[in-house]
Amino acid sequence: MINLYPAILKRIIDFIFALFALAILSPIIVILIIILSIVNNGKPFFSQPRPGKNEKSFKVIKFRTMNEKKTEDGRLLSDGERLTKVGTFVRKTSLDELPQLINIVIGDMSFIGPRPLLIRYLPYYKDSEKARHLIRPGITGLAQVNGRNLVDWDKRFAWDIYYVKHISFMLDVKIAFKTVINVINQKDIIVDATQVLHNLDDARKN
Repeated sequence: MINLYPAILKRIIDFIFALFALAILSPIIVILIIILSIVNNGKPFFSQPRPGKNEKSFKVIKFRTMNEKKTEDGRLLSDGERLTKVGTFVRKTSLDELPQLINIVIGDMSFIGPRPLLIRYLPYYKDSEKARHLIRPGITGLAQVNGRNLVDWDKRFAWDIYYVKHISFMLDVKIAFKTVINVINQKDIIVDATQVLHNLDDARKN
């Protein structure tokens, strides 16, 4: 028997709420576009290919929080060195995630699901962890409300797999509520994640 919530209803709810959120938050979004355009030389947005459902690549959209300053030999400076003051505020308040509402509307993402990570991480997932790509990635998820970047990769992926196996409306409500509380309290928010967690490929390549 088909579970209607993950098969049909979740996508409908995502679409309706994303449109509603875009309409309500449009004044904030416009203000951020103006400010970040000034700070980032006319480039308020950051987009990057990420693996989505069934590992199909899509471009995740976020507000740009880092500049593009480079070393003398043309290499980008570290994330911490490129993070702007405005970008720090935007990250701490999770406002950088707002453009992903567009990803939800067009069907690339969901409000809740495993976070879309880097394409280059794909060869480093264990077989069981690949299940995180059986559903649409989310803006927030079970791993994000249980430590976010403060827990290691194994634990993060364990939360992701648990979610994939136990998707339900009530679980999504609980995650959404806890996400709001964490954002208000700025709990577990790390502005520069590279300071507390190694990249997955670096952590597992050996």
